[in-house]
Formats: sequence, C-alpha cells, structure tokens
Amino acid sequence: MAGLHASLRGSSSSSSQSFSSKLLLLLTLLPLTLAAFAFVLQWRGGVTDPATRWSPEAHKFPGMDSSPPTTIGHSSASDCVLLSRGSSPSFPYYRDWKFDVGSDLRPKICITTSTSAGLEQILPWMFYHKVIGVSTFFLFVEGKAASPNVSKVLESIPGVKVIFRTKELEEQQAKSRIWNETWLSSFFYKPCNYELFVKQSLNMEMAIVMARNAGMDWILHLDTDELMHPAGATEYSLRQLLHDVPGNVDMVIFPNYESSIERDDIKEPFSEVSMFKKNYDHLPKDTYFGMYKESTRGNPNYFLTYGNGKSVARIQDHLRPNGAHRWHNYMKTPNEIKLEEAAVLHYTYTKFSDLTSRRDRCGCKPTKEDVKRCFMLEFDRAAFIIASTATEEEMLNWYREHIVWTDKALNMKLLRKGILTRIYAPMAIIQGLRESGVFSSVIASAPTTLSKDKFLSTIGSTNSSRAVASESLPSRKFGRSKESQATARKALEIADAASHKAAVPPLSPPGMDDEHLVSEA
Repeated sequence: MAGLHASLRGSSSSSSQSFSSKLLLLLTLLPLTLAAFAFVLQWRGGVTDPATRWSPEAHKFPGMDSSPPTTIGHSSASDCVLLSRGSSPSFPYYRDWKFDVGSDLRPKICITTSTSAGLEQILPWMFYHKVIGVSTFFLFVEGKAASPNVSKVLESIPGVKVIFRTKELEEQQAKSRIWNETWLSSFFYKPCNYELFVKQSLNMEMAIVMARNAGMDWILHLDTDELMHPAGATEYSLRQLLHDVPGNVDMVIFPNYESSIERDDIKEPFSEVSMFKKNYDHLPKDTYFGMYKESTRGNPNYFLTYGNGKSVARIQDHLRPNGAHRWHNYMKTPNEIKLEEAAVLHYTYTKFSDLTSRRDRCGCKPTKEDVKRCFMLEFDRAAFIIASTATEEEMLNWYREHIVWTDKALNMKLLRKGILTRIYAPMAIIQGLRESGVFSSVIASAPTTLSKDKFLSTIGSTNSSRAVASESLPSRKFGRSKESQATARKALEIADAASHKAAVPPLSPPGMDDEHLVSEA
C-alpha cells in the first residue's frame, strides 16, 4: 500500500509540474502573439499610428480637419480648458514647423498687427494662432521687429507678410481717405497712445486690401501680447468657431480677459501665466458689482487696461477699421454678435520691465495733466508717472501692490466666485511647440542674409522708429501738407450717417458709478 501511495503522489506532482509549464508557456506566447497581430494590422493599414495621425502630409491639424471633431474636456465652472498629457514627444504633429496646410481649409483667417517686439514674443504668439487655425499674418513692423535678424526669420515663415514702416509706406498712408473723414479725427496729431491708435487704423486699412487679395474670409486685429481663446467651439479651434458663425453675421466680438500674474519675476508670460480676470460680459451683474471693490484692489478700474474686447470681421465690400478694437462698413451698419465663452486673453503688464518699456516709448512729461494727452486709460497714466519718477525699489513695490496677485486667500475667493479663472490651453500648446523645437527650427532655417531691397527696407524702418517719441508721425506731417491734401482722395458722400460712426477707443469696463445705468439697461 505504501508503494501505491508513493506512486500516486509522484504521478500527481508530475501532472502539476506539467500544468504549470503549459500555463507559463501560454502566458509567454499570448502577448507575443498579440504584439505580432497588432504589427501586421498596422503594417497593412488597419491601425492608425498616433505619431503620424497628425502629420503635415495628412493635412489634419487640430481644428482643421473636416471629420467629426473630437471633444476636449471643458469645465464650465471655471472656464478652464483641459488638454490631456500625451506621451513623449509632445505635439508630435509639429515635425514640419512650416504648417503647410492645404488651400481647401475654410474659413481662411488672417491676423494683422503693428509690432516692435522681438522673436521671443512674436514666434510663440504666431505659431499658437497657426495651431488654432489662422493661416495668414500681416505684420507691420518697426523697431526690434524690423531689425535684419528678426525680420529675416519672420519673412521665411509661410503665410507671413512683413510690411516695413518705410518712407514709401508713410507716403501711401498719407493719401488715405481716413484723413478726410471724421470718425478718427479726434485722435489725430496727439502723441503716444493716440499716435499708435491712428497708426494701427491706417495699417488695418491696408491689411483689408491685402486680405482680400489673399482670398481671406475673416480678418482680426490683434496685438502680440494677446492670444485668442476659442472656448465654446466643438474643438479648440478659431477656424471651427468662425465656421459655425451664421452667414448673415458681419462681425464677431470677443470680450477680453486680463492676465492676473502671481509673481513679479515672469519672463515668458505665455508659458507662465494661467490666471485671468473675466470680462464683465461673461459674469452675472450681481457677482461683478458685488465683488468689484475686492477685484480692483485699489486700482482705478476693474481691468488695468481696456475692457471692450476685440472683433473679427468678415471680408466684404466697403469694410473699414473703426479703431484698433472694432471694424465697420462704409455702406451699412454691420450685423455683429458677441460670444458668450470665447475671449481674447490680454497679457498686460506681465513683466516688471513693461513699466519702463512703456515709459521709454513716450516722451510726455510725468505730470497728471500732460499724461492725459498721451494715454487714454487711467492706469496707463499712473504707471507712466511711477516709471518716470520713482526709484527701482519704489517701482517694484508699486508693481507688486497694484499688479501682482500675492494674496492667495483673495485669489481663491475670486476664483470660486468666477471673477478669476484658470486657463491652461495656450500654456500647454506653446510649451508643446517649444519642446518640439518649432521655434528653434524656424530660426535655424531662416536665410543668413537679406536681399538688397529687404535690407534697405529694414534700415529705413529702423531709422523711422528711432525718431523722438513725442514727435508726430511722418504720415501726419504728410497729412498736414498742402501737397498731400491736394492728392488725397475725397471722402465718398454716403447718405447713411452710421457709416461715419466714431472710432471705438480702448474703454474701461463698467465702474461702480455705472451700476445703475447697467441695471436700467
């Protein structure tokens, strides 16, 4: 019996070992088989490779394809767009930085701007807008932006037209019909911000013609410290947002949000700022006025600078600028809509050096009376006086008190109330572009030398920008001359008085004194 039991035990042990061996073999072969099957499917085209799905050859950038859009997570409570973190490399579809997309993409959107910024600001600004669907840029450059090292890079980018502020340009703009009309006349022959406002309007007028010739559908005037935030679209795309606008709409108004920085040592605002103050138009009236005092923190207004947003206009006959913030039409009152979620993100005074750079661009006297000639908004006036009269330490203390949001308890309270909001999408997109080498690639790919004509253009533009800030624009001098007046086109006689609606300047949001007016409206 003992021998029988021993034999049974040996047989059972042998059977168990055999089963274990087969199980291990199965577990080993199963993943290998699945991996081989997946490889065959991908090789035969059955599975899309995520690294090539968004390749430039496929012409399917986010917000630019004709397939049903994918939904990006969106939190309505905080108006914060969430982008999922993918595996390395981030944004693998940027391997071709030229963004050579097809001509069949509609609508075609262009941005025009007047800038003196450097590549460290222009390139992130530009390529961010390329990602969300802007195809063409008309850059009116001066100062640093017109220097050979910067302009040669900008001119090498497809879809970018660089216009230098040369004598020829000023002579051409001196003949503009705008000088013979009344809608912008209250801004003529004044220094600093008023001068810039007129220059922007003249540049916008030229950009309309360029946009029409380039086959654009929409035109937007945007500064290089502003980013479009197409919230509310089926995907994070300005192209998709404007594609969904009804055909009878002539102009789309984007309320602006203002950056609310939390440190005084920010170097790259687009990559470091995520907190913004919402526009009055996107807040309940009770919340806006109820939290007004805490939101302003002793500053003159709810926003540091303007609060009336920017607009995008449909390219059509008789279109004209109406100041830097709006468009108008010579023959009709445009049909406009205001978006409830999308916004312009304005990164204003985000760097401490912005105080002195604004001061250096203006030659006005730092007195309360003289700054009114130079600046339209109260905070700009106060900042100019501080930057012109205070020591470095005093300026930094003033900057921290009036601009930097260091009170975390207050920040949390205003975030919960909806006054402040977190927006991460631009930060994530620009960081992805940087990590993918887009900016370094475009700089490295630029030609090392300029043609003779382009070089002379950059020299002429640089010389023009070196004029004393308090002097009038050369184009204004032309506008005053008898010769220019004799050759200028006469303004069309139009019966519709609305066609001469006054230009819309940068305006502050409603203040506490306006509460009863808003309630009555």
